[in-house]
Amino acid sequence: MTEIRDQSIPRVLLAVKAYQQGQFDSTHKATTAYDVPQSTVSGRLRGARSRRDAQMNNRKLTTTEETALVQWVMPMDERGMPLTVVYTRRMAGQLFVGHHDEIKAKYSRRYDYQRARCEDPKTIQEWYDRVAMAKQKWGILDEDVYNFDETGFQMGVIATARVLTRSDRRGRPMVMQPGNREWVTVIESINCQGWALPAMVIFQGKVHKASWYKAGVPKDWQIAVSNKGWTSDDLGLHWLKAVFDPYTRR
Repeated sequence: MTEIRDQSIPRVLLAVKAYQQGQFDSTHKATTAYDVPQSTVSGRLRGARSRRDAQMNNRKLTTTEETALVQWVMPMDERGMPLTVVYTRRMAGQLFVGHHDEIKAKYSRRYDYQRARCEDPKTIQEWYDRVAMAKQKWGILDEDVYNFDETGFQMGVIATARVLTRSDRRGRPMVMQPGNREWVTVIESINCQGWALPAMVIFQGKVHKASWYKAGVPKDWQIAVSNKGWTSDDLGLHWLKAVFDPYTRR
């Protein structure tokens, strides 16, 4: 229906112009000649705008702003990091999503399911294909490629047992652990050529003293704290400023 309406717009304009130039002595004859609704032509003669023009004026964003946001959303999806609707709404409003057919709101799956997909060869190959496309598109060299990862574990776990293990392993003895163990997160990054950036360790807490970590801790490591010992946007930004940016400039 929208396509048919769009195709009739030029005929409506021609009918209006022909009537204004005196080629027809009535709007009925003009609309009959150009096969368009008389009410539409009469409305245009009274100053009414087309639906498309009215819609453009009612938008919260300009066409340029919407185009810029689309060009931001699409590459993020290509990298395997689709933006959530909440985040997009915060940037541009719900109206932006409804104006572009190439963007569709979808519910993301649970994180555990995403981890399971990492063992799928097809998914792995698709990821490497996206990486190769990004490197080719932006001219990224191997020496400018870094792998970033974060590892979480509990302090004081008995023997060599770590939290990030498969739960279906057989033959392992079960050992009772004391409760209320503190969670610690370590942020690590390594360059494609084999050298690693200093780590950042995030402890659970409000504050910390440098004197607590003098023994056995490399001087270039970063120590941080958070309420639960997890990463956050602020800590991620701190890592970029204190670790990634200065060490990758060398």
